[in-house]
Formats: sequence, structure tokens, C-alpha cells
Amino acid sequence: MAEAAATDAPETQTSLRTVVAASSAGTTFEWYDFFVFGSLTGVISKTFFTGLPETAALAAALALFGAGFLFRPLGALVFGRIGDKAGRKGAFLATVLLMGGATVAIGLLPSYTQAGMIGPALLILMRIIQGFALGGEYGGAAIYVAEHAPSNGRGQATSWIQTSAAFGLFGALIVILVTRTAIGNAAFDAWGWRVPFLFSGVLLAVSIWMRLKLTESPEFAKLKAEGNETKAPFKEAFGHWPNLKLVLIALAAVMFAQGAVWYTAFFYVQTFMERFLKVSPETINILMLSATAASAPLYVLFGWLSDRFGRKTVMLFGMVLMTAAYFPGFHMLSKTLNPALAEAEAVTPVVVIADPADCSVQFDPVGKASFVSSCDIAKSTLANAGVSYRNEPGVAGQPALVRIGAQTIPSTSAEGHPAPVAKAVKASVEARLKTALAQAGYPPKADPKRMNLPGAFAVLLVFVIAATALYGPIAACLVELFPTRVRYTAMSLPYHIGTGWVGGFVPFTAFAIVTTVGDLYSGLWYPLAFTVISVVTCLLFLPETKGKPLS
Repeated sequence: MAEAAATDAPETQTSLRTVVAASSAGTTFEWYDFFVFGSLTGVISKTFFTGLPETAALAAALALFGAGFLFRPLGALVFGRIGDKAGRKGAFLATVLLMGGATVAIGLLPSYTQAGMIGPALLILMRIIQGFALGGEYGGAAIYVAEHAPSNGRGQATSWIQTSAAFGLFGALIVILVTRTAIGNAAFDAWGWRVPFLFSGVLLAVSIWMRLKLTESPEFAKLKAEGNETKAPFKEAFGHWPNLKLVLIALAAVMFAQGAVWYTAFFYVQTFMERFLKVSPETINILMLSATAASAPLYVLFGWLSDRFGRKTVMLFGMVLMTAAYFPGFHMLSKTLNPALAEAEAVTPVVVIADPADCSVQFDPVGKASFVSSCDIAKSTLANAGVSYRNEPGVAGQPALVRIGAQTIPSTSAEGHPAPVAKAVKASVEARLKTALAQAGYPPKADPKRMNLPGAFAVLLVFVIAATALYGPIAACLVELFPTRVRYTAMSLPYHIGTGWVGGFVPFTAFAIVTTVGDLYSGLWYPLAFTVISVVTCLLFLPETKGKPLS
């Protein structure tokens, strides 16, 4: 094993540590930037979508969080082409500059109240730039480390790139928590939310300094010296069936599950706790900080295990564990964090009896729907209260009824009324429903005295183990799967389709399903479906790549 032997020299080991540190630091910074936004969707919705109803504003913020992911595959293609033609180093130096500039700019944007639609429009542009930059970051960093690492230690070396996601999320949550604690919730919502975005300017300077110290990866340098670098990376990666087949296998067998599992474990769970369980942001931050801190060493552990037992075995363990944990885990979160809600749902279920023709999809990311029918008003009130409900067909043409235990509360339509009258009608229905819910034992928010925080953390830890077992070996697996000539392009596209389009839209899509169906847990069918697809595809089609030569 000449490759492994060559990397045993002390100077090369020092070089590998530098490579890992610089690559991970830059990736940590980029994840920090992206996660700050994801952790502040509630504040963002109030700041930039003030003119929308509460549900529509949150929906718009979640959609905007997903919009950043939408452009990640485009960034993967652009920077993948640069990385395969001109080199790895230059490509991911450019990505960190773009990401940092866009993040600092978000902290300076005017709100909806200050500048009307200019604020949201600029916010959308910055999110697009963020997603575009992150699309080129991960592949470059993972490949750069893997092409320096010994063949028998690639899993452990590249797992530090995965750990950078934990450090980035941890850093984002720490800065948010410290800022919120220092100035208070009111000031944080008013202006303090800008601090975490502006703080990234310091991290940007450190990341650029570290990356300027790097040289080109040995694999690409050798390829270029021999004149074998690709001249048409898109054609070679996607126009040749052997390479395209690997791209499709990577997407379906690994990245579908990666996007679904990771973003459910670290992001949708935050939306679920805040929006549906009515847990305070401070408690959520503490729980997520603890879970994220626990995840950091697990990425390296599972990367190391993949060097011993194989990438496929370790990743399958993570997929299967999360498949089994989705529904039981979220039900347990309800029981540990808001037991009064779980008890009320069990003792006094809520039923909406309405003409199906009177009901709309309870989701509107652009804020154009008014939701003023009797059914819509009833359902939107229940969704905003975090209350599950069952749907029953009602009499055609009759107003919707909400049955809460022995009580039946009629809803009222506001259709055809002027805006002030419609608002008053909705307020009247909401007041009657909230009173009935309170009488039935439904809590307006989670009671800290009844919370079982160790139990909730245990649930999150199961999610974390599943996510890190899947994510820890992924970089090594994907790098080993593709040939050097098109590795950056071929690897980056499926990675960012999986994490960007599947994972990035987990909070968006799951929230949409919940508000439409009425069951707090129904949104989990979305990530579960993609995880099951990956389990089956991985078993049948993914080859084991452990120890495969990169040349």
C-alpha cells in the first residue's frame, strides 16, 4: 500500500492535519452562516414578512430557508466544473468569500417595515447567493481532504468535514443564545437578530487566512502534471453511462436519506418543538446545543468505524435506526416536552366537520390566500395553536363545526366581507375555539415545570446517532465512488440535490403536510419515504468503497 505508506511520514502527517484544519474551519464557517438563518426563521418571518398572516409569514420564512438549498445544485455544477478543470483550492476559496459576503449583508438589510418589499427581495437574493456558494463548498473540502488522506484512514479524516456542520450549528446556536440572553427577547426580535449575521465577518477573515495557506491537492496536481484533467466535466460526468450510473446510485442510495435524516434531526425538530409543542426558544436552544455538542465526536467515531467495517454497513445502520425512530421519537418529544398537550389529545380529540369544498390547503408560502371560509378559519386557528385534529365531511353548504370533546363550536365564514370585518369574524371564531381548547385542557404553551428535559434529550440523541452514523462516512464514500477527473462535479451534484432539495425542504414540506392534514406527526411521512428509498437502494446497488484507490 504505497499510498498509505507515503502518508506515514511525519511531515505528511503534519500537512494532513493542516489540510483538515483549514478545510474544516472554512466549512464550519459556511455552515454557521447557513444555520443562523435556519435557526431564526421565526424572527425572520416577523421582520421581513410583517404584512402576512402569522401562518403565511412562517411558511414564507421556511420556504426562503429552502430557497437557499434550491440553488445549491447550481453552485455544485459551477464550482464542480471549476474544481475539475482548474483545481480544488481556488474553487472552495471563492465559495467562502461568497458565503461570507452574503451573510454579513443579511445582517444589514432593511426590514419590511423600513423598506417594504425591498427588504424581502434583497433577503431572497442573499439566500440564493448563500445556497449557490454552499453548493461548491462541501465537495471541494471533502475531496481536498480525501485526496491528502491515506487509503486506510479516509473515513476518519473526511469525517472532520462532517463534524464542521456540527461546529457550525453549535456556533450559530451559541451566538444566538448569548445575544438573546444578553439583550432580552424584545430587543433580540427588534434588532439583536442581526448580531449573529454580522459576527460572521470575523469568521470570514479567519477562514480566508487559513485557506490561503493551502496548496493544491496531490491527486489533482498529478492529474494536471500529466495533462489528464478533464476538458468537459459535465459531458464526462453525466454523458457517460458508467459515471452517470454512479451519480444516480449516490443520489438514491445515500443522499435521499442524508437530506431527510439530517435535516429532520437538526432542523425540522426545532420547528416541531416551537410551532406545535409551544416550547420556548431558550429551551429549544439549550436542547439543540446539547444534541449538537454530542454529535461532534460521533461523526469522527462513525467515520473511523467505516474505515474498519465499511462505509455501507455504517451508513445503513444510521438509515435503519432513523426509519424506526421517526414516529415514536416525535411522539415521545410531545410527551416529554408538553405532556399536557399529549394528555389533552388522548382524552379530548378534536374533530373538524366541514364541507370538503369549503376547505383549502392550509399553506401559502406567498401570502396571497386569505383563508376566510369557515373551514379555513377553524383549521388555521387549530394549526396555529399546535392542535391535531381529525377531518370529517360535513353537510354541503353548511358552516364548519369543531368538536372538542362534548363541545361543538360553529365556525363562521368571512368571505365577501371587507378586510376589517373579515378580521373581526376570524378573531371571534379564534376566541371561541381557544376558550374551548383551554377548557378541554389544551395548554397555550408548554409548562417548563412539567418538562422532562433528560427524556427529550434522549430522544434527540437517538436522532443524532442515526444522523451521524449516516453522515460520518458519506464524504469518504462519495469521494471513493467517483474517478478523479470528474470527482468534484460528479460528487457535488447528487450531494446537493439530496441535501438541498430533499433535506432543505423538510421543514417546509413537513409543515405544509401538517397544516393541511391536521395531524402534528403527518409531516414525518415526507422524510420517512426518502429514507426508505435509500435503505432499499443502498442494499441493492451501492458498492462498498472502503480502501478503494483514488487514482
